[in-house]
Amino acid sequence: MSVSSGARRGGLAARSARYEGLAGAGLLAVAGYLGGALPDAPLSVTPASIWRAPGGPATLTCWLIGTVLLVGAWWSLREGAPSTRWAYVTAGLWALPLLVAPPLGSRDVYSYACQGWTYAHGVDPYTVGVAAAGCPWLDTVAPIWRDTPAPYGPVFVLLAALAVSVGGGLTGTIVALRVIAAAGLLLAALCLPGLARAAGVPARRAAWLALAAPLVGVHLVAGAHNDAVMLGLLVCGLLTVVRRPGRPAALLLAGALLGLAVTVKATAVVVVPFAVLAAAHGRYTVRALLRHGGWLAGGLFAALLVTSAVSGLGFGWVGGLTHSGDTEQWTSPPTAVGFVVDYAGALVGRDPQAVPGVRAVALLLLVGVLAVLWWRAWQALRGQNELARSGLARSGLARSGLARSREARSRVALHGAALALVATVVLSPVFHPWYATWPLALLALTAARTTWFVLPAAAAAFLALPDGTNLARVTKAPGALAMTALLLTVLLRSARRRHR
Repeated sequence: MSVSSGARRGGLAARSARYEGLAGAGLLAVAGYLGGALPDAPLSVTPASIWRAPGGPATLTCWLIGTVLLVGAWWSLREGAPSTRWAYVTAGLWALPLLVAPPLGSRDVYSYACQGWTYAHGVDPYTVGVAAAGCPWLDTVAPIWRDTPAPYGPVFVLLAALAVSVGGGLTGTIVALRVIAAAGLLLAALCLPGLARAAGVPARRAAWLALAAPLVGVHLVAGAHNDAVMLGLLVCGLLTVVRRPGRPAALLLAGALLGLAVTVKATAVVVVPFAVLAAAHGRYTVRALLRHGGWLAGGLFAALLVTSAVSGLGFGWVGGLTHSGDTEQWTSPPTAVGFVVDYAGALVGRDPQAVPGVRAVALLLLVGVLAVLWWRAWQALRGQNELARSGLARSGLARSGLARSREARSRVALHGAALALVATVVLSPVFHPWYATWPLALLALTAARTTWFVLPAAAAAFLALPDGTNLARVTKAPGALAMTALLLTVLLRSARRRHR
């Protein structure tokens, strides 16, 4: 009787979460029509300017209540939805209002449209900004991105140009870009159950955390960010690796998919070394790593060379990456520390201009962290390999033991990739809310505890307003101090735990 009543309570809670989140998504869509990132909307600077606009109080009220409802519903089931199918249906329901809403939380989709227009009209988007190219939709682009070259790879530039060709005008182009983003998410959704099985974790939890997250609905669906395409290709490439390790054809295909992800957004490159670990088959030796990883690397470099050649843009996109850090916001820990150093210098009459220096140190630290994460994953895989072999030699349970060994190996490699993306997000010069979606899918597949990454993702959902105004811009000093204090607290607690 108690089990039955507990199941009923669990079912009631799940249904309540489903419709609570749907109501939240609906309110966010309403906020988008009232004051979202519409093409002719004025570029606001502060929440006060939205509040003073016609319908401003209603816009902010719908946005706040909708975000609270959506975040609360997602949070309530962070340990897993009732079933995988239930998670997919609910995530789809939440996405429906956002699919038909105006762009939300950012104006980047207009930058994509202008970059696609630039390429479609025979101008290299890696040498000139969209203003110099003469994009007819320039007024919709945020001023900071009007004169900077495109920071995205040739695959996404080709996709953006395709959207311009198919869409015709601005509205049609935005719709096409949203369809492309939705296709990227659909690809990730199709691959998640296979990766969950390979890692030995419940697919219902992975699907819920990765697909129903508010950041996914608002920024990847409504905002049509190209991160959705990158994630779809990345997850598909990793699934191909873990399903067919040691198979040359499969590894070539997986490398090509990962290469395509890199040529959408270069961030995906930090996952590649861990994919090489997952590609190795049999004993974990340097020879096996080079042999199997070589096939993966071959597919990746082939994708880079072919896409750069087909687009006619070569590797000019690499230079555009230097402009991705043109904005300075305290949501990036290195930038926040640089702000605090500048504030401290101002108190003694100095102007240290510390932000560029701290950012450079953070990037060097990132390289070291990635190397350590890879080495630890390599050592763990070698240890698991020897343990599995010795265990199988002592027992007759070869088939079940080998299956468990494969799960453990896949999980170690995937978790290493997830932590690499976490480190990249934390140590990057810039952080935008949708960057938190990078590690979210892989952490949902591998992390034993969820709160430590679900809580920051939930908090990030409150950083942007419907028209794209970033609250970090108007909370620079208190935000920088709070971020630096949080960073010091985490470092001190980690040091004490390691000491014990």
